[in-house]
Amino acid sequence: MQQVCVFMTLYNLFFCVSVQKKPLSAVIKEVCDGWNLPGPENYALQYADGVQTYITESNRLDIKNGCILRLTKAPGRCAEDLYKGIQSSDAGVRCDSLKELASVSTDVTFAQEFISRDGHLLLVKIVEDSNELVLSVSNVIMTHTLTGFMELMDHGIVSWENLSSVFIKKIASFVNAKPTDASIQQVSLDILENMVLSSHSLFLQVKQEVTMERLIAHLQVKRGDKYHLNSLLPCCCGLLRKMCILLQNIIHSSGSVQDEMAHYLYVLQSVTLNHLEPRMRSPLDCYNQEQRDILHGLRQAAFETESENSLSHERRRSLCAKEFKKLGFSNNSNPGQDLVRTPPGLLALDTMYYFATCYPDAYSRFVLENSSREDKHECPFARSSIQLTLILCEILRIGEPPSETRSDYHPIFFSQDRLLEELFCVCIQLLNKTWKEMRATQEDFDKVMQVVREQITRTLSSKPTSLELFKNKVNALNYSEILKLRQTERLHQEETLAPPVELKERLKPELLELIRQQRLNRLCQGTMFRKISSRRRQDKLWYCRLSPNHKMLHYGDVEEDMDNPPIETLQEKIPVADIKGLLTGKDCPHMKENKGKQNKEVLDLAFSITYDVEEYSLNFIAPSRTDFCLWTDGLSVLLGRDMSSESMRSELEILLSMEIKLRLLDLENVPIPESAPVVPKPPSNYNFCYDFSQTEQ
Repeated sequence: MQQVCVFMTLYNLFFCVSVQKKPLSAVIKEVCDGWNLPGPENYALQYADGVQTYITESNRLDIKNGCILRLTKAPGRCAEDLYKGIQSSDAGVRCDSLKELASVSTDVTFAQEFISRDGHLLLVKIVEDSNELVLSVSNVIMTHTLTGFMELMDHGIVSWENLSSVFIKKIASFVNAKPTDASIQQVSLDILENMVLSSHSLFLQVKQEVTMERLIAHLQVKRGDKYHLNSLLPCCCGLLRKMCILLQNIIHSSGSVQDEMAHYLYVLQSVTLNHLEPRMRSPLDCYNQEQRDILHGLRQAAFETESENSLSHERRRSLCAKEFKKLGFSNNSNPGQDLVRTPPGLLALDTMYYFATCYPDAYSRFVLENSSREDKHECPFARSSIQLTLILCEILRIGEPPSETRSDYHPIFFSQDRLLEELFCVCIQLLNKTWKEMRATQEDFDKVMQVVREQITRTLSSKPTSLELFKNKVNALNYSEILKLRQTERLHQEETLAPPVELKERLKPELLELIRQQRLNRLCQGTMFRKISSRRRQDKLWYCRLSPNHKMLHYGDVEEDMDNPPIETLQEKIPVADIKGLLTGKDCPHMKENKGKQNKEVLDLAFSITYDVEEYSLNFIAPSRTDFCLWTDGLSVLLGRDMSSESMRSELEILLSMEIKLRLLDLENVPIPESAPVVPKPPSNYNFCYDFSQTEQ
């Protein structure tokens, strides 16, 4: 029987009662009768410790035996009293009622009762009617009002979209106003955050009302309102650039960035960069005149050509194809085809055009320099740009939704308005430099791109805070430095791997013994073989198996429908002690007799054992390569020799790898179950399997 203790603070009385099988109303009546309290419908039970939640029929099963509950006002009565108290003409009563409301509104049962009386609209009216010049007492009232409103809205009973524009403007004014109580700003930012996350229309209103100057002031004074400010920023995309400039005060400061701030800087970076995803996912449209003009703009910016209007159609077409080839397009007659692959899609066209228009000298130098090289040594600008754009998208994680746990932002992001394009302009020149350092040819393209990826990744991992610093660092990390770093890391890895190598050698004898036992057990089970006559007819079957004591090899003819004949039915036997040798392939007597008539497949499956001073032999043709490996390994074990089949080597490697991984697991304080977990049943279908090959085409 479940017993709980109920007390009433006013009288300091305690009452023990059973709550397991009685209706909640009966339990409350029993307690009220015990204390001679009239009107049990006006009372409710509430947890006395922790979160003081009302006990209802839906959550009463959570009550633990011996739990302490409190008899208190019913949520409906409490809601009615607070509703009246909030409207009192006495400021003290209003303040106390709002303070209590902020506390009890966390309970969903109370919230439903209060909202059913339109209590939330009463709070909205208090906010809308508030004066700009508020006294200290009014500040406290407003804080409790906003806190209670926020707690009520958190239950999701009322939609945020029902709020009036007057209310939104008033909340925004609390954030924008300079002489405002910090607690009011805190909860106001909370309310604004929920607004912008709930609907796009509310986001637009908040974006219009919240001034960047006040957000900047909060950031400068408080070193960033780590949670609220950064939650608002991704929504205020129009104001993002101004805030990014200010964020450098935090990012570039000598002190370390807190984990929460680092996470929101990462989210801000991710949300902003993901605005590029639509361009990255869009292929070039060869029928789009604007995109075609940009392509030809790249060509015209690189080469000073005579007036094309005076040329014939064929001559102009030939000239364009020649120049697009010099630019490094694979399909020089239709260069747009190079940009059909997504990603990077149109984003590659954007980065190339940005480089050509913002850094025309560097662009012309790149193209003309490679046009003058031998064909096999020229660095193709277009092909390199497309691949480089893809690499930058992968490094910057463009298109990936923000993680809830990551905090690895790039400080350089907050110093640039167009980070991807500026990084591209630096890295495409780095690529040309690395190409020359590696003396690369067209066949080395992938190798060069791997080195460039490594140069970019290593430089960004050092957290450069400006583009200039990134440029200096990445150019200093030349190809020879990359080779040195790789060599150093390789040596370190070898030192780290030394203990596993030693462990591998210690484990090998134990695992080899395991394989030996498996082979002998397999020989004890036996195998059915076919006899091959001189006419190569495969119509007779015979069975061979090892005795359980491993001393006799039993064999004899069997019928085809006999899968596993008893050892007593096998009339012939050879003592293992009499076996002198094991022959395989063309060395077998039955292969020598039919020399020239056996194909390679049969040779690979043939083996023989010799006995009685090698005068007699027992010849085998294994049914499969697996059976050949099992039998030759097993016979080698019987003869005291080492196993040598490819099957043994493969199994040994698998067992070693698995055993080493298990031995190197950090299992400290990890309970190991005594029995293996139950293997779940296979799914009814495999429709969830995704064919990635379709996206790669």
